[in-house]
Formats: sequence, structure tokens, C-alpha cells
Amino acid sequence: MIKKLIHTDNSPTTLIIRLMVGTVFLSEGLQKFLFADQLGAGRFAKIGLPGPEFLGPFVGSFEIICGVLILFGLLTRLATIPLMTIILVAIAATKVMLLADNGFWRMLHDSRTDWSMLL
Repeated sequence: MIKKLIHTDNSPTTLIIRLMVGTVFLSEGLQKFLFADQLGAGRFAKIGLPGPEFLGPFVGSFEIICGVLILFGLLTRLATIPLMTIILVAIAATKVMLLADNGFWRMLHDSRTDWSMLL
């Protein structure tokens, strides 16, 4: 069981997927620090999440650390758990309001990046 959690397949397809997923989350995490007012604590405050000054760097750190782990193929299965949690919370916190305000199709359009990151 432990070996299955730790082992990562190194097939070309898996490497491409790891490159895409790791790069996206690494860049999103870095941007939460580089552009904190727009994408980090400032964004979290704007959408009404509690403790944005803590939550912005906290989420950004997890995205960076887990993104790097996925890029290097280290503990990839475990690294995906916090990332999936982050993106599910992002969808619930931001896209559910879009569904209520703008309807199903507009919500799908505006959340395409979030759904892609989740998958």
C-alpha cells in the first residue's frame, strides 16, 4: 500500500500530465505571492473568505509545494489531495454564486479553468 502511494509511473503520458499539472499549480501558487492584492489575500478578502492574510499565503504555499512534488514525481498521489481540496473550495466559493446569478452555461464557461485544474 505504501509503495503504491509513493511510486510514480514514468511513462511519457504521465510525464506530460505531471508537467502540465505541476506547472499550473506552481505558477498559481507563485502568483498568490507576487500579486497578493489581486490573486492572493486581496482576492480572498474580496470574495469574503475568512482570514485572507493567512489564507492567501497558506494556499499559495500548498500550491507551490505540491506543484513541485508533482513536477518531480515525488509523492504525487498524496500531493494531489491538498490541490483537489483547494480547487474544490475555489469552485464552491466562487462559481456557485455564478450559477445562481448567471445560470448554468455562464457558470460552466467562467469555471472552465477550475474544472480543468480539478481534473
